[in-house]
Amino acid sequence: MASHPLLQAFKTNIPAFGAWLTLPGTFHARTVARASPHLSWIVVDCEHGLIPLVPGASESIVAIQGAKSGGGPSAIVRIPATGISASSSWQIKHALDGGANGILVPLISTAAKAKEVVADSRFPPLGRRGFGSPFTHGIWDISASQYLESANESILVMIQIENKEAVENVDEIAGVEGIDALFIGPYDLSISLGYPPPSPDPHPDVEKVIQKILRAAHSSQKKWYVPFFV
Repeated sequence: MASHPLLQAFKTNIPAFGAWLTLPGTFHARTVARASPHLSWIVVDCEHGLIPLVPGASESIVAIQGAKSGGGPSAIVRIPATGISASSSWQIKHALDGGANGILVPLISTAAKAKEVVADSRFPPLGRRGFGSPFTHGIWDISASQYLESANESILVMIQIENKEAVENVDEIAGVEGIDALFIGPYDLSISLGYPPPSPDPHPDVEKVIQKILRAAHSSQKKWYVPFFV
């Protein structure tokens, strides 16, 4: 049935190392996917990267999945629409129909928006996602019926906590059923709170806020991630 490396890491509670893909093209994606045997996931960045959601994301997903025999790292697509926009639904549809193993949605500030993201990522009766792509299940290397049976349990839904409103609502956001992980955006979080961006570490007051987010994630048994840049 449907599975992938990051999902297995989440289930077994082991650290999962990943990378950020910001440049388009099959060969870029394949090179990153083959860069290390320790990679569990790659984020295809359609927000701040130079990768268009259509068709660039789907091309990157296929390249990542085919980078190693038996399947490459998990392909997670960061959609370009932010959580404060009403236009994220169709972008989630395109990312998942393109074969993504999960989505990452920026700037989620309320539990209501987090619930919308979950609904757009799940087939009925758990959500409102429609099925129609003849390619999606093939990218996962399973049948259409197998994909429909297992996608709700296999697709990871991750959201970014990166502004003041999100911090104020973080306990409610973390408690939303169907959210798998909270990503902390240290740059936007710092700016939103009135602090300079990390250089390289966040301001001590921002670090306290980050710890608050981590506690909320732990309390709701959600995974968390704080990116670092080199």
